Amino acid sequence: PGRATHGTCPEFRARAWQHAVMRATVRVGWRVGAAGAVTLLLASCGADAVPQGGETALGVDSPVAVQPTSPPREFTMVATGDPLIHEDFWYQAMADAAVTGNGDMDYYPLMANVAAITSDADYAVCHMETVVAPRGGPYSGYPVFSVPPQIIDAKAQMGYDLCTTASNHTFDDGAEGIDRTLGELDAAGIAHAGSARTPQEAATPTIVEVQTEQGAVKVGHLNYTFGFNGIPAPNGEIWRGNKIDVPAIKAEAARAKAAGAEVVILTMHWGTEYQTEPDADQIAQAQELMASPDIDHIIGGHVHVVQPITKINDKWVTYGHGNLFACHRDWGQPNEEGLLTRFTFTEQPGGGFTSTKAEYLPLLSTCTFDGPTRVMNIPKAFETGDFGAYGQDRLQLAWDRTTATVNSMGAEAQGLQLLEQ
Repeated sequence: PGRATHGTCPEFRARAWQHAVMRATVRVGWRVGAAGAVTLLLASCGADAVPQGGETALGVDSPVAVQPTSPPREFTMVATGDPLIHEDFWYQAMADAAVTGNGDMDYYPLMANVAAITSDADYAVCHMETVVAPRGGPYSGYPVFSVPPQIIDAKAQMGYDLCTTASNHTFDDGAEGIDRTLGELDAAGIAHAGSARTPQEAATPTIVEVQTEQGAVKVGHLNYTFGFNGIPAPNGEIWRGNKIDVPAIKAEAARAKAAGAEVVILTMHWGTEYQTEPDADQIAQAQELMASPDIDHIIGGHVHVVQPITKINDKWVTYGHGNLFACHRDWGQPNEEGLLTRFTFTEQPGGGFTSTKAEYLPLLSTCTFDGPTRVMNIPKAFETGDFGAYGQDRLQLAWDRTTATVNSMGAEAQGLQLLEQ
């Protein structure tokens, strides 16, 4: 009593032997030799049960390759706002094509100031506000659009991986406009979501396999619009375009996850035009949608001005990206301004993905007869001194207004930062 006993099977030696076995088992991945040692330990209770050499007898002292833990999968997603292809941009594309030699219309120079960012993204998302016409026309602009399909060629050159197609202009050219637009996107190698050519296509969630250095990630993408400007569904086929219905959106997100999507992105064409604050419907819908475990991020558009970015349930919502480009001819107004956003999604140890970095970039769309119409990358313009057709003061106004609006719901405190270029 009061002393350690040293009988034929001392407890401390048994435990030491057991721990050695456990270490060997972990290091060799449940090798047969380790399993045999466990049997030996349980069958014997004498001092001789521990073989001479201890751990060496199990091969523990031998060099065993330890497989490094695989790094988590991670990808960047870039999104931009609405492209309103007014007639002015047709003429600019013709003028640019005459210089570049790229067909009869070249829209790439219009957007080239952000091409390095979109092409570098693992997953770049654009929006097709309007349907496209046949190649060669006829074309039409506001209020019922049918635009040159060369815009899709330029989007492919920009590196966009998916374009959303549900907007208030989806039905502008009937079933033919939808079929034509989706066909052109297919031909350009760009995935799409929001409108459909068949009921089966409408019922099948879009899932894109995003390639990363750590392995592919399956990303589901959903797209819905508030309405279609009062234009009825072509031939009564209501499945042609997705209209906002919160239960239906949540159900499709669940189907996307069930079909293998690891991240689900939702693009919402919503809100009150030219209003920088999200309206009551946007806020209520965002709250309900982001309560779903199946929806990971919301990209907002339609209102043609920048709206705030914020977190809901620790997931990011950009209420409105504004315009990528447009020609409203309202010099100095917010409808000339837009956002590019970039979010980094990182795989978590417990499963799933979360946004680990959130960035934004203020943009300005010029539209003038005094110089080429261009999407201006505002921070880059200040860095290079090339202020474009509108000049430094207009870019500064866009910068100040966009930064204030984006952060008006606390985004900066939540981790949003200016995009690193």
